[in-house]
Amino acid sequence: MSTSSELAERFATARRYSMALAEPLTPEDQCVQSMPDASPTKWHLAHTTWFFESVILTPHVPGYREVNPQYARLFNSYYESLGPRHPRAQRGLLTRPSLPEVHTYRAVIDAAMQELILTSPAEQWADIAPLIELGIQHEQQHQELMLTDMLHAMSLNPMLPTIRSGLPASIKAETPGWCEHAGGDAPIGHHPGGFAFDNELPVHVVKLTPFSLANRLVTNQEYQQFIDDGGYKRAALWLSDGWAAVQALGWRAPMYWLEEGQAFTLHGVQPRQADEAVKHLSFFEAAAYAEWAGARLPTEFEWEAAVGTSQPPTQAFAHAWQWTRSSYDPYPRFRPLTGAVGEYNGKFMVGQIVLRGSSSYTPPGHARLTYRNFFPPGTRWQCAGLRLARDQ
Repeated sequence: MSTSSELAERFATARRYSMALAEPLTPEDQCVQSMPDASPTKWHLAHTTWFFESVILTPHVPGYREVNPQYARLFNSYYESLGPRHPRAQRGLLTRPSLPEVHTYRAVIDAAMQELILTSPAEQWADIAPLIELGIQHEQQHQELMLTDMLHAMSLNPMLPTIRSGLPASIKAETPGWCEHAGGDAPIGHHPGGFAFDNELPVHVVKLTPFSLANRLVTNQEYQQFIDDGGYKRAALWLSDGWAAVQALGWRAPMYWLEEGQAFTLHGVQPRQADEAVKHLSFFEAAAYAEWAGARLPTEFEWEAAVGTSQPPTQAFAHAWQWTRSSYDPYPRFRPLTGAVGEYNGKFMVGQIVLRGSSSYTPPGHARLTYRNFFPPGTRWQCAGLRLARDQ
Protein backbone atom coordinates (compact mmCIF):
# COMPACT_ATOMS: atom_id res chain seq x y z
CA MET A 1 0.00 0.00 0.00
CA SER A 2 1.29 3.48 -0.86
CA THR A 3 2.33 5.88 1.87
CA SER A 4 0.29 9.03 2.39
CA SER A 5 2.96 11.24 0.81
CA GLU A 6 3.22 8.96 -2.24
CA LEU A 7 -0.53 8.90 -2.71
CA ALA A 8 -0.77 12.67 -2.24
CA GLU A 9 1.74 13.21 -5.04
CA ARG A 10 0.04 10.73 -7.37
CA PHE A 11 -3.31 12.37 -6.67
CA ALA A 12 -1.93 15.82 -7.46
CA THR A 13 -0.23 14.59 -10.63
CA ALA A 14 -3.42 13.01 -11.97
CA ARG A 15 -5.48 16.09 -11.22
CA ARG A 16 -2.96 18.40 -12.91
CA TYR A 17 -2.88 16.19 -15.99
CA SER A 18 -6.63 16.51 -16.50
CA MET A 19 -6.33 20.28 -16.44
CA ALA A 20 -3.39 20.15 -18.85
CA LEU A 21 -5.42 18.11 -21.34
CA ALA A 22 -8.21 20.68 -21.21
CA GLU A 23 -5.94 23.72 -21.42
CA PRO A 24 -5.79 23.97 -25.26
CA LEU A 25 -9.61 23.98 -25.46
CA THR A 26 -11.81 27.07 -25.43
CA PRO A 27 -14.67 27.36 -22.91
CA GLU A 28 -17.05 26.71 -25.82
CA ASP A 29 -15.12 23.54 -26.75
CA GLN A 30 -15.46 22.27 -23.20
CA CYS A 31 -19.24 22.56 -23.10
CA VAL A 32 -20.08 20.71 -26.31
CA GLN A 33 -21.51 17.17 -26.41
CA SER A 34 -21.37 15.64 -29.88
CA MET A 35 -23.39 12.47 -29.19
CA PRO A 36 -25.03 10.70 -26.23
CA ASP A 37 -22.03 8.37 -25.74
CA ALA A 38 -19.65 11.32 -25.32
CA SER A 39 -19.50 13.94 -22.58
CA PRO A 40 -18.31 17.55 -22.51
CA THR A 41 -14.81 18.18 -21.20
CA LYS A 42 -16.28 20.42 -18.50
CA TRP A 43 -18.49 17.57 -17.36
CA HIS A 44 -15.50 15.20 -17.16
CA LEU A 45 -13.61 17.72 -15.02
CA ALA A 46 -16.59 18.08 -12.70
CA HIS A 47 -17.59 14.39 -12.60
CA THR A 48 -14.14 13.16 -11.54
CA THR A 49 -14.23 15.82 -8.80
CA TRP A 50 -17.68 14.74 -7.70
CA PHE A 51 -16.39 11.16 -7.46
CA PHE A 52 -13.77 12.13 -4.88
CA GLU A 53 -16.30 14.23 -2.99
CA SER A 54 -19.13 11.67 -2.94
CA VAL A 55 -17.19 8.42 -2.58
CA ILE A 56 -14.43 9.58 -0.24
CA LEU A 57 -14.94 12.96 1.42
CA THR A 58 -18.65 12.78 2.27
CA PRO A 59 -18.57 9.34 3.95
CA HIS A 60 -15.11 9.62 5.54
CA VAL A 61 -14.76 13.21 6.78
CA PRO A 62 -16.93 13.89 9.84
CA GLY A 63 -19.13 16.94 9.35
CA TYR A 64 -18.19 17.34 5.68
CA ARG A 65 -20.57 19.58 3.71
CA GLU A 66 -20.93 19.36 -0.06
CA VAL A 67 -19.62 22.27 -2.07
CA ASN A 68 -22.97 22.49 -3.86
CA PRO A 69 -25.77 19.96 -3.21
CA GLN A 70 -26.99 20.35 -6.81
CA TYR A 71 -23.71 19.02 -8.19
CA ALA A 72 -24.61 15.46 -7.16
CA ARG A 73 -27.49 15.36 -9.64
CA LEU A 74 -25.49 17.11 -12.38
CA PHE A 75 -22.28 15.09 -12.19
CA ASN A 76 -23.28 11.61 -11.04
CA SER A 77 -22.72 9.27 -13.98
CA TYR A 78 -24.48 5.95 -13.26
CA TYR A 79 -24.37 5.34 -9.49
CA GLU A 80 -27.92 4.43 -8.53
CA SER A 81 -27.00 4.22 -4.85
CA LEU A 82 -25.80 7.83 -4.85
CA GLY A 83 -29.02 9.38 -6.06
CA PRO A 84 -30.75 10.68 -9.21
CA ARG A 85 -28.83 11.93 -12.22
CA HIS A 86 -29.10 14.43 -15.03
CA PRO A 87 -29.81 12.54 -18.31
CA ARG A 88 -26.60 11.42 -19.95
CA ALA A 89 -27.60 12.63 -23.42
CA GLN A 90 -28.25 16.14 -22.06
CA ARG A 91 -24.88 16.86 -20.43
CA GLY A 92 -24.12 19.34 -23.20
CA LEU A 93 -27.02 21.50 -21.97
CA LEU A 94 -25.26 22.18 -18.66
CA THR A 95 -24.02 25.68 -19.43
CA ARG A 96 -24.11 26.22 -15.67
CA PRO A 97 -22.08 25.86 -13.57
CA SER A 98 -19.60 27.83 -15.64
CA LEU A 99 -16.15 26.56 -16.46
CA PRO A 100 -14.53 28.87 -13.85
CA GLU A 101 -16.96 27.52 -11.26
CA VAL A 102 -15.97 23.95 -12.17
CA HIS A 103 -12.31 24.94 -11.80
CA THR A 104 -13.10 26.37 -8.36
CA TYR A 105 -14.91 23.15 -7.46
CA ARG A 106 -11.84 21.16 -8.43
CA ALA A 107 -9.55 23.40 -6.37
CA VAL A 108 -11.74 23.08 -3.26
CA ILE A 109 -11.96 19.31 -3.51
CA ASP A 110 -8.24 19.01 -4.27
CA ALA A 111 -7.42 20.87 -1.06
CA ALA A 112 -9.85 18.78 0.99
CA MET A 113 -8.47 15.56 -0.46
CA GLN A 114 -4.87 16.52 0.22
CA GLU A 115 -5.75 17.31 3.82
CA LEU A 116 -7.52 13.97 4.19
CA ILE A 117 -4.63 12.04 2.63
CA LEU A 118 -1.94 13.70 4.72
CA THR A 119 -3.76 13.80 8.08
CA SER A 120 -5.76 10.57 8.19
CA PRO A 121 -5.00 8.44 11.26
CA ALA A 122 -3.56 4.98 10.73
CA GLU A 123 -6.81 3.24 11.65
CA GLN A 124 -8.62 5.10 8.83
CA TRP A 125 -5.90 4.74 6.20
CA ALA A 126 -6.63 1.11 5.36
CA ASP A 127 -10.22 2.04 4.48
CA ILE A 128 -9.63 5.18 2.43
CA ALA A 129 -6.33 4.46 0.62
CA PRO A 130 -7.89 1.88 -1.79
CA LEU A 131 -10.72 4.31 -2.56
CA ILE A 132 -8.27 7.13 -3.28
CA GLU A 133 -6.32 4.85 -5.60
CA LEU A 134 -9.57 3.91 -7.33
CA GLY A 135 -10.37 7.60 -7.70
CA ILE A 136 -6.99 8.28 -9.33
CA GLN A 137 -7.48 5.39 -11.76
CA HIS A 138 -11.01 6.63 -12.46
CA GLU A 139 -9.65 10.10 -13.28
CA GLN A 140 -7.15 8.54 -15.67
CA GLN A 141 -9.94 6.70 -17.46
CA HIS A 142 -11.73 9.99 -17.96
CA GLN A 143 -8.54 11.60 -19.25
CA GLU A 144 -8.61 9.24 -22.21
CA LEU A 145 -12.32 9.87 -22.65
CA MET A 146 -11.70 13.61 -22.66
CA LEU A 147 -9.48 13.17 -25.71
CA THR A 148 -11.70 10.71 -27.60
CA ASP A 149 -14.83 12.73 -26.87
CA MET A 150 -13.26 15.98 -28.02
CA LEU A 151 -11.80 14.35 -31.13
CA HIS A 152 -15.32 13.25 -32.07
CA ALA A 153 -16.73 16.72 -31.43
CA MET A 154 -14.04 18.44 -33.48
CA SER A 155 -14.51 15.97 -36.33
CA LEU A 156 -18.05 17.36 -36.75
CA ASN A 157 -16.77 20.95 -36.99
CA PRO A 158 -16.26 21.91 -40.67
CA MET A 159 -13.07 23.73 -39.65
CA LEU A 160 -11.55 20.40 -38.47
CA PRO A 161 -9.61 22.20 -35.72
CA THR A 162 -6.33 21.10 -34.20
CA ILE A 163 -6.44 20.01 -30.56
CA ARG A 164 -2.74 19.24 -30.05
CA SER A 165 0.17 21.23 -31.43
CA GLY A 166 3.09 19.68 -33.27
CA LEU A 167 3.07 16.62 -35.45
CA PRO A 168 2.39 12.98 -34.60
CA ALA A 169 5.41 10.76 -34.26
CA SER A 170 6.56 8.93 -37.40
CA ILE A 171 6.11 5.16 -37.13
CA LYS A 172 7.90 2.33 -38.91
CA ALA A 173 6.18 -1.03 -38.63
CA GLU A 174 8.09 -4.23 -38.01
CA THR A 175 8.12 -6.97 -40.63
CA PRO A 176 4.93 -8.97 -40.05
CA GLY A 177 5.34 -12.27 -38.27
CA TRP A 178 3.87 -14.55 -35.64
CA CYS A 179 4.59 -15.27 -31.99
CA GLU A 180 3.94 -18.93 -31.27
CA HIS A 181 2.36 -20.03 -28.00
CA ALA A 182 2.24 -23.65 -26.90
CA GLY A 183 -1.04 -23.26 -25.04
CA GLY A 184 -1.68 -25.19 -21.84
CA ASP A 185 -2.80 -23.90 -18.46
CA ALA A 186 -2.53 -20.10 -18.32
CA PRO A 187 -3.05 -18.10 -15.11
CA ILE A 188 -5.29 -15.15 -15.97
CA GLY A 189 -6.01 -12.09 -13.87
CA HIS A 190 -4.21 -9.66 -11.63
CA HIS A 191 -1.86 -11.14 -9.05
CA PRO A 192 -1.52 -9.47 -5.64
CA GLY A 193 0.51 -6.28 -5.62
CA GLY A 194 -0.41 -2.98 -7.18
CA PHE A 195 -3.78 -1.68 -8.22
CA ALA A 196 -6.37 -3.59 -10.25
CA PHE A 197 -10.05 -3.02 -10.97
CA ASP A 198 -12.41 -5.63 -9.58
CA ASN A 199 -13.10 -6.97 -13.09
CA GLU A 200 -9.46 -8.15 -13.30
CA LEU A 201 -10.04 -10.51 -10.37
CA PRO A 202 -9.76 -13.20 -9.21
CA VAL A 203 -6.80 -15.02 -10.72
CA HIS A 204 -7.94 -18.23 -12.37
CA VAL A 205 -6.54 -20.79 -14.78
CA VAL A 206 -7.66 -21.02 -18.41
CA LYS A 207 -6.69 -23.92 -20.64
CA LEU A 208 -5.45 -22.71 -24.04
CA THR A 209 -4.87 -24.74 -27.18
CA PRO A 210 -1.72 -23.89 -29.18
CA PHE A 211 -2.09 -20.61 -31.05
CA SER A 212 -0.13 -17.84 -32.72
CA LEU A 213 -0.45 -14.10 -32.14
CA ALA A 214 0.67 -11.53 -34.70
CA ASN A 215 3.89 -9.80 -33.68
CA ARG A 216 2.39 -6.36 -34.29
CA LEU A 217 -0.88 -4.54 -34.97
CA VAL A 218 -2.54 -4.31 -38.37
CA THR A 219 -1.43 -1.13 -40.16
CA ASN A 220 -3.22 1.54 -42.17
CA GLN A 221 -1.65 0.21 -45.35
CA GLU A 222 -2.83 -3.34 -44.67
CA TYR A 223 -6.32 -2.14 -43.85
CA GLN A 224 -6.38 -0.11 -47.07
CA GLN A 225 -5.75 -3.37 -48.94
CA PHE A 226 -8.85 -4.82 -47.26
CA ILE A 227 -10.85 -1.81 -48.47
CA ASP A 228 -9.41 -2.01 -51.99
CA ASP A 229 -10.38 -5.69 -52.15
CA GLY A 230 -14.01 -4.80 -51.49
CA GLY A 231 -13.94 -5.47 -47.77
CA TYR A 232 -16.92 -3.22 -47.03
CA LYS A 233 -18.90 -4.72 -49.94
CA ARG A 234 -18.61 -8.44 -49.19
CA ALA A 235 -21.28 -9.63 -46.79
CA ALA A 236 -19.57 -13.00 -46.32
CA LEU A 237 -16.77 -11.35 -44.33
CA TRP A 238 -19.05 -9.77 -41.77
CA LEU A 239 -20.99 -10.82 -38.70
CA SER A 240 -24.70 -10.21 -39.22
CA ASP A 241 -24.94 -7.17 -36.94
CA GLY A 242 -21.77 -5.77 -38.46
CA TRP A 243 -23.08 -6.07 -42.01
CA ALA A 244 -26.32 -4.39 -40.88
CA ALA A 245 -24.24 -1.50 -39.48
CA VAL A 246 -22.28 -1.20 -42.73
CA GLN A 247 -25.53 -0.93 -44.68
CA ALA A 248 -27.37 1.34 -42.27
CA LEU A 249 -24.51 3.69 -41.40
CA GLY A 250 -22.63 3.71 -44.67
CA TRP A 251 -19.28 2.58 -43.28
CA ARG A 252 -16.63 2.51 -46.01
CA ALA A 253 -13.43 3.09 -44.03
CA PRO A 254 -12.27 3.54 -40.42
CA MET A 255 -13.74 6.48 -38.55
CA TYR A 256 -11.87 9.77 -39.20
CA TRP A 257 -10.35 8.60 -42.49
CA LEU A 258 -10.66 11.33 -45.11
CA GLU A 259 -10.13 11.34 -48.86
CA GLU A 260 -6.76 11.57 -50.56
CA GLY A 261 -4.93 9.52 -47.94
CA GLN A 262 -5.65 11.83 -45.01
CA ALA A 263 -7.21 11.40 -41.58
CA PHE A 264 -8.54 13.67 -38.87
CA THR A 265 -6.49 13.40 -35.67
CA LEU A 266 -5.82 15.28 -32.47
CA HIS A 267 -3.19 17.10 -34.54
CA GLY A 268 -5.77 18.15 -37.12
CA VAL A 269 -5.89 16.79 -40.65
CA GLN A 270 -2.76 14.71 -41.29
CA PRO A 271 -1.51 12.35 -44.02
CA ARG A 272 -2.23 8.75 -43.03
CA GLN A 273 0.98 6.97 -42.16
CA ALA A 274 1.10 3.63 -43.97
CA ASP A 275 2.90 1.86 -41.10
CA GLU A 276 0.83 3.30 -38.27
CA ALA A 277 -1.58 0.95 -36.51
CA VAL A 278 -5.07 1.35 -37.95
CA LYS A 279 -7.34 2.99 -35.38
CA HIS A 280 -10.97 3.85 -34.70
CA LEU A 281 -12.35 0.51 -35.82
CA SER A 282 -15.44 -1.18 -34.44
CA PHE A 283 -15.28 -4.78 -33.31
CA PHE A 284 -17.28 -5.64 -36.42
CA GLU A 285 -14.63 -4.10 -38.69
CA ALA A 286 -11.82 -5.82 -36.81
CA ALA A 287 -13.56 -9.19 -37.11
CA ALA A 288 -14.27 -8.67 -40.82
CA TYR A 289 -10.62 -7.80 -41.50
CA ALA A 290 -9.48 -10.90 -39.61
CA GLU A 291 -11.83 -13.05 -41.69
CA TRP A 292 -10.50 -11.45 -44.90
CA ALA A 293 -6.91 -12.08 -43.75
CA GLY A 294 -7.56 -15.77 -43.12
CA ALA A 295 -7.09 -15.35 -39.39
CA ARG A 296 -9.20 -14.43 -36.38
CA LEU A 297 -9.19 -12.15 -33.37
CA PRO A 298 -7.50 -13.50 -30.22
CA THR A 299 -9.42 -14.21 -27.06
CA GLU A 300 -8.52 -11.94 -24.19
CA PHE A 301 -6.89 -14.94 -22.49
CA GLU A 302 -4.66 -15.65 -25.49
CA TRP A 303 -3.70 -11.98 -25.59
CA GLU A 304 -2.77 -11.89 -21.89
CA ALA A 305 -0.86 -15.18 -22.05
CA ALA A 306 1.16 -14.17 -25.14
CA VAL A 307 1.89 -10.58 -24.10
CA GLY A 308 2.93 -11.75 -20.65
CA THR A 309 5.72 -13.99 -21.97
CA SER A 310 9.43 -13.20 -21.80
CA GLN A 311 9.41 -12.32 -25.52
CA PRO A 312 6.04 -10.59 -26.04
CA PRO A 313 4.75 -9.21 -29.34
CA THR A 314 5.33 -5.52 -30.03
CA GLN A 315 2.82 -2.66 -29.84
CA ALA A 316 0.97 -4.24 -26.93
CA PHE A 317 0.56 -0.84 -25.31
CA ALA A 318 0.42 2.86 -26.19
CA HIS A 319 -0.71 2.44 -29.82
CA ALA A 320 -4.30 1.24 -30.04
CA TRP A 321 -6.64 -0.78 -27.87
CA GLN A 322 -7.02 -4.24 -29.38
CA TRP A 323 -10.39 -5.87 -29.88
CA THR A 324 -10.57 -9.46 -28.69
CA ARG A 325 -13.11 -12.18 -29.41
CA SER A 326 -14.12 -12.30 -25.75
CA SER A 327 -17.40 -11.11 -24.34
CA TYR A 328 -17.11 -8.91 -21.27
CA ASP A 329 -18.09 -11.49 -18.67
CA PRO A 330 -17.18 -11.90 -15.01
CA TYR A 331 -14.25 -14.12 -14.13
CA PRO A 332 -15.08 -17.26 -12.12
CA ARG A 333 -15.89 -16.33 -8.50
CA PHE A 334 -16.00 -12.61 -9.34
CA ARG A 335 -17.47 -10.41 -6.65
CA PRO A 336 -17.96 -6.65 -7.04
CA LEU A 337 -16.62 -4.24 -4.45
CA THR A 338 -18.87 -3.29 -1.55
CA GLY A 339 -20.69 0.02 -1.31
CA ALA A 340 -21.32 2.49 -4.14
CA VAL A 341 -18.14 1.46 -5.96
CA GLY A 342 -19.67 -1.98 -6.44
CA GLU A 343 -21.49 -0.37 -9.38
CA TYR A 344 -18.18 0.46 -11.08
CA ASN A 345 -17.86 -2.57 -13.37
CA GLY A 346 -20.02 -5.58 -12.62
CA LYS A 347 -23.37 -4.26 -13.79
CA PHE A 348 -21.97 -3.64 -17.30
CA MET A 349 -21.00 -7.28 -17.88
CA VAL A 350 -23.42 -7.95 -20.72
CA GLY A 351 -23.48 -7.11 -24.43
CA GLN A 352 -19.93 -5.75 -24.57
CA ILE A 353 -16.59 -6.89 -25.95
CA VAL A 354 -13.21 -6.85 -24.17
CA LEU A 355 -10.31 -4.79 -25.53
CA ARG A 356 -6.76 -5.29 -24.28
CA GLY A 357 -3.58 -3.20 -24.18
CA SER A 358 -3.83 0.60 -24.26
CA SER A 359 -3.82 3.42 -26.80
CA SER A 360 -1.83 6.51 -27.65
CA TYR A 361 -4.50 8.44 -25.70
CA THR A 362 -4.09 6.39 -22.50
CA PRO A 363 -2.39 8.46 -19.77
CA PRO A 364 1.10 7.42 -18.65
CA GLY A 365 1.16 4.73 -15.98
CA HIS A 366 -2.44 3.62 -16.50
CA ALA A 367 -1.89 0.50 -18.63
CA ARG A 368 -1.14 -3.02 -17.37
CA LEU A 369 -1.20 -6.57 -18.65
CA THR A 370 -4.47 -7.59 -17.00
CA TYR A 371 -6.47 -4.42 -17.79
CA ARG A 372 -9.90 -5.19 -19.29
CA ASN A 373 -11.36 -2.34 -21.31
CA PHE A 374 -14.83 -2.91 -22.75
CA PHE A 375 -17.21 -1.32 -25.24
CA PRO A 376 -20.22 -2.33 -27.34
CA PRO A 377 -19.16 -3.99 -30.62
CA GLY A 378 -20.28 -1.08 -32.82
CA THR A 379 -18.07 1.48 -31.04
CA ARG A 380 -15.73 3.34 -33.43
CA TRP A 381 -14.90 6.62 -31.65
CA GLN A 382 -12.47 4.94 -29.26
CA CYS A 383 -8.84 4.46 -30.30
CA ALA A 384 -9.18 0.77 -31.11
CA GLY A 385 -7.42 -1.40 -33.69
CA LEU A 386 -6.64 -5.08 -33.98
CA ARG A 387 -4.04 -7.80 -33.74
CA LEU A 388 -4.53 -11.08 -35.60
CA ALA A 389 -4.43 -14.58 -34.14
CA ARG A 390 -4.62 -18.03 -35.64
CA ASP A 391 -4.72 -21.63 -34.52
CA GLN A 392 -1.58 -23.72 -34.83
